[in-house]
Formats: sequence, structure tokens, C-alpha cells
Amino acid sequence: MVWDAWGSPSGHKPLPEQIRGLLAQVFGVSGEPVTRRDEGDVPLRASALTPEQHAGLVAVVGAENVSHDHRDRLLHAGGKSTPDLLRRRADGEQDAPDAVVFPADHAEVLAVLKYCSAKAIAVVPFGGGTSVVGGLDPARGRFPALIALDLRRLDTLTAVDPISGTATLGAGLSGPQAEELLARHGLSLGHFPQSFEFATIGGFAATRSSGQASAGYGRFDDMIMRLRVATPAGELDLGRAPASAAGPDLRELFSGSEGTLGIITEVTLRVHPIPETTAYQAWSFPDFATGASALRAVIQAGAAPTVMRLSDEAETGLNLARAGDIGGAAVGGCLAVTTFEGTAAHVTARSAEAAALLAAAGGTALGETPAREWEHGRFSAPYLRDALLDVGVLCETLETATSWANLANLKAKVTAALTDTLTAQGTPALVMCHISHTYPTGASLYFTVVGKQAEDPISQWAKAKQAAGDAIVAAGGTITHHHAIGADHRPWMTDEIGELGVRVLRAVKNAVDPSGILNPGKLIP
Repeated sequence: MVWDAWGSPSGHKPLPEQIRGLLAQVFGVSGEPVTRRDEGDVPLRASALTPEQHAGLVAVVGAENVSHDHRDRLLHAGGKSTPDLLRRRADGEQDAPDAVVFPADHAEVLAVLKYCSAKAIAVVPFGGGTSVVGGLDPARGRFPALIALDLRRLDTLTAVDPISGTATLGAGLSGPQAEELLARHGLSLGHFPQSFEFATIGGFAATRSSGQASAGYGRFDDMIMRLRVATPAGELDLGRAPASAAGPDLRELFSGSEGTLGIITEVTLRVHPIPETTAYQAWSFPDFATGASALRAVIQAGAAPTVMRLSDEAETGLNLARAGDIGGAAVGGCLAVTTFEGTAAHVTARSAEAAALLAAAGGTALGETPAREWEHGRFSAPYLRDALLDVGVLCETLETATSWANLANLKAKVTAALTDTLTAQGTPALVMCHISHTYPTGASLYFTVVGKQAEDPISQWAKAKQAAGDAIVAAGGTITHHHAIGADHRPWMTDEIGELGVRVLRAVKNAVDPSGILNPGKLIP
């Protein structure tokens, strides 16, 4: 990805004239993009890696796989949240890893960790670079030197078991690479988060990723059959059966560990045949409460589509404003999108059952077009975020989850916290929300915030984020549903798991990473 924005250069496009006019009307911005710096003009903190340490790393992975190159260091300087990009674009010296190391396999990862532990070098694991919660910040803690450990060379499909429906994948494979390799065997993982194009198998596992098709295929941690993990204290090979009663499941411990307890090098996952067909259907509901009740009826009846999402009135309204630009249909009320994948017979039966439930709950069928348009643009939202940042508009997201009974309360409290905090700073904002993932007992809420940037937009968003996080905790939601903890959500981790829970994580950390070199400042308070 590019160093100061999301994705590849080909994905970046200027804002349409209609959107620029809307921004001028609502937020009073000109719509003219700022000039961004060339990456070669960005000063980086001088590398603190000593010649002896460099030589030690070279002895493990080879000279060509230890880079002090300016561009490599800059590209590994953090993730892709709005604060990440605002800091990246700011004047002055940027922090970055002292070197980037590219191991070839599990054995080299293990050897690098043992060396860095002995030499007190901090290690930040790096997959696709898509973290939006500060999970890749080069936070050194007490360590004078820090490397990024890029796993891109761990990029093989090592085993396929079509009888059991599993495949073993290297942690460095990106989503598209994994799908391409599996497709040669007629298989698919079906994990399509918004970061799909760039995020990696190891990153999905380490952050408990949840894809847009999770209603049909489950979260990524649901798919994990086996994990191979390298730690400074040794290696772990976890999972030998679909289910087991052999004590606590340690796969659950390392899935979601965000590189703080070990580095996932290989994952065996549940896979499925490439779907024979896909059906699309969009729905309109008069209000968010009616739509949420309809989604609940579907998921609790066991008739869940592969994808099921619901936008609130504000988000649906923005889609209406953009309809002319994307060739879409104008949709009022609240828009819901469903897709169904599988065999033709299965899709026909399941879509008919879900359609009957949605209609009975107050939905109006809109046909295929809005659902197909959502799928066509489902990976492009971060590019729009970057285009908005370029013209002085703040745009950021956050997410949470709760029970169905508490959903309306949580949505109202978080919306009010964001709106009130930004308005108090003199920068009114539009707060939008959608249900992104559903479960029989509850759902996730995904918020998008758009407003005029203040003079100090990093501080502006930090205050809003603090208010939203406090509101989530007070209203009984989880601090994160699928973005992970990283550094940004770490202040609320004790609220999430309690003081004793924190002590448990610290005890595990001490057992597998006694020197504390793995991803300092993330996850564990």
C-alpha cells in the first residue's frame, strides 16, 4: 500500500463534483485537495540498530532480507487509521522501525525472535499493514531498537484436505492470494473483510477478523482448525481435531493476541467449495428499529444469508446523495443488503425463507441492484476516506457489538457521545451507523463519522474517540467487535476483561515472551 493513504495508487480517485458540492454546503470546505509530500522528502528517525545487531539478523535471514531502506522503513511505520494517516502527513520527523526483516519460514521467525529476545530488540509483526487501531505503531517501550518482522515470504498453500474441508496456509498470504491458491482446488475461504485486498491470513487470525460474509461462513476464528506459533520461548502447534475436551483451547489464546504473545506463521482453516451461484436482494425498512428487528428474526430463525447488513437513516441518506455518482438507485428509509451463496437449490430455498421473514417484519423488496452495487464497492470505502482527508474533512470509523435487547440503547449513546463531543469543539459532524454482523443473540454496530477537520484534527478525533469508548463501556458494549485492541483500545481493556483478566494475560506474556519484546504497548494494559 502507499505510505500515507490506503491501498494502491490505482484506487485513489478525485471526489465527484456532486460530493464536493455537498461538502461545501454542509461543512464549508472548498473541496480542493491539499498537496501531499513525496515519500522521499519525509525525514525518519535515525535507525538505532547497531552494526552488531544488524549482523546478527543477517546471520539468520540473509543480507538481502534485512532492510534499512528509507522506503521500507516508511511503509512499515504504522497502520491505516485516520490518526495514523494524519500523523504520517504531518511535518517533521516520523518514527519508523529501525529495520525491516523478511524471514522465509517458521524456523527463521523462531530464530529471529530468539535473537531479538537475547539482544533486547522489540519486534512488531507486519502482515498487510491494515491495522486501524494502532496495532502496528513502532512503540519501543523500554527497548532502544525495534524491527518490523514482515511475513510476506510465508506465502504458500502447504496442504489441502478436500475430504475434511481444510487447507493450511502461510501467514503472509494476502486475502486475494489465498483465494487464488484455493480456487485451483475448487475451494474458497469466503473471508472478505473490508481489508481483504491487503490484509493477510496471519493478520486475520491475530486480530479475530470478521468478514462481510460472516453471517454465512462465520468469523475467522470460527474457521481456525490449527495454529502454528513462534514465540521467544519456543514454538506451539495447536489444534489436532475439530473439537476437543483437552483443557482450555490454546488456539483461542493466540487467535486475537495481536502479535503480543507470539507470531502466527501457519494456519489450518475450514474451507468450502466455490459457491455455485449467488443471489442478491436489497430491502427498505421505514426506520432502523424495524430493520434491526427484521434482521433478528432472520438470524434467530436460522435462515441467515451469507451477507446481511442494515444501514441507518443517515447512512442510507448518504447513499441516496451518492446515487447519481455511482449509478445507483435512490433508497429512502433504511437500506438492508442480503446475498446468498451456495448451490442453486440451497440458495433458492434459503433466499425464499429469508425474504418471507423480512417482508413479514416490514421490509419492502428493492431488487438486486442496490445489493450488487454494495458488493461492487465494498472494498472502496477507505479510498473515499482518504479523498475526504485530502480536502479537509475528517472521516473515521469505530465499531462495537452488544445483545439485541441493548442494541438501540448502545447506538443512541455512542451517536450522542460522538455528536456532542465534536459539536463542543465547534465542528458538527454527521454520524452514521450500520449493522455489519449478526448473531442469534446480538449484532455489531459500525459507526462512520464525517465532519470538518479542526486545526488539530488528531486531537479533535482523540476527544471524540475517548467519548465514544467511554460511552460503549458505560452502555454495556464491547470496545471492539473486529478491529482489535492495538494501542487505541488498550485504555478500555481492563474494563473489558477485569483486573484479574489482565493479570492472566500478563502471566501468559511472561511465559512466552519473558523479555517483553513482542509488539510493546499493544493489547495488554
